[in-house]
Amino acid sequence: MKIGILKEITNSEKRVAIIPEIIKKLILQNHEVFIESGAGEDSFISDEQYKESGAVITTTNEIYNADVIFKINPPTKEELEHIKHTITIFTFFQIKDQVDLLSIYIEKKITLFSMSHIPRTTLAQNMDALSSQSNIAGYKSAIIGASYLTKYMPLLMTAAGTIQPAKVLILGAGVAGLSAIATAKRLGAQVLASDVRPVVKEQVESLGAKFLEVKTENKDEGVGEGGYAKETSDEYKKKQADLVHQTLIKMDLVISTALIPERSAPILITKEMVEAMNPGSVIMDLAAANGGNCELTKQNEIINYNGITIDGTADLARTMPLHASSLYSKNLNNLFSYIYKESKDYNKEDEIINGSMLFNKGEVNNELINTILKKGN
Repeated sequence: MKIGILKEITNSEKRVAIIPEIIKKLILQNHEVFIESGAGEDSFISDEQYKESGAVITTTNEIYNADVIFKINPPTKEELEHIKHTITIFTFFQIKDQVDLLSIYIEKKITLFSMSHIPRTTLAQNMDALSSQSNIAGYKSAIIGASYLTKYMPLLMTAAGTIQPAKVLILGAGVAGLSAIATAKRLGAQVLASDVRPVVKEQVESLGAKFLEVKTENKDEGVGEGGYAKETSDEYKKKQADLVHQTLIKMDLVISTALIPERSAPILITKEMVEAMNPGSVIMDLAAANGGNCELTKQNEIINYNGITIDGTADLARTMPLHASSLYSKNLNNLFSYIYKESKDYNKEDEIINGSMLFNKGEVNNELINTILKKGN
């Protein structure tokens, strides 16, 4: 099979979809790998390293005619227009952000496997690129947030007196949130965390953080399919907002990570809450790509509001391209190898394959896409 890798052209994207280590594995499986010149330069992987691994350095036209394309970001309209009919694409893909391009996938009979839609099952753990990239984002958010603060993170006993530790609040204790908790604790901060899923309390406390629990009689409140969060009741939202508001005013750093798949991010931090925070405090909004958990967040901007720093940088994993590319490449290869195994065919009845495959040779294989297309008609 002829596999092609394009240089990512999305603004600020430094990652690459494949690393030399994975190319060697693909070649051992009798695949050919073609990669655009310079595709790995922002991840500090040279064309020479790719050549040594067995890849062919080539132009975009050669890659557009491959059997399979590996990407990180979904193809732009221009890329889709050049890509050949019946090609198979592996990439991150948020349906809600690609509505205007969905018809092209149908017209060109493209098969699309979304790294954003892999079911969260035990068998699929080594394919879960969302988790591997979120882990990086959570880690980096704590590091960057600490750099904005005008105070120490840890408790310090000095000759001049005792310095109290910084107070950090993590909103959302998924993969990114847990990574942020662990990093903030390693930096010596006092950490609190909140999540709509009561089941994560044990994980939060195991990392040394205090869990802010909204009391509710419904034990399944906020718990969606595959362990993801889901939208909560109005009563729960009010209780959560009150608890967050009371806590925020005491915090130095807030890291918000709450996301609901294929939905706008829930607003957890209102303008009034920000105005109640102490000047010099920081908000790292990891949900910025989906609109943000903070009402004032501006995507890919760092703003100062009444002395509060609000960082809306989308997809912080891009800022660590070396490890981010390595993990993504391994996740992608695990999915690719699982799908095709020893042949070029795949089992459509398989949960992982069926869940991640949004288009099958142009035929829609996803309920949300079907709903969107019907509304468009």
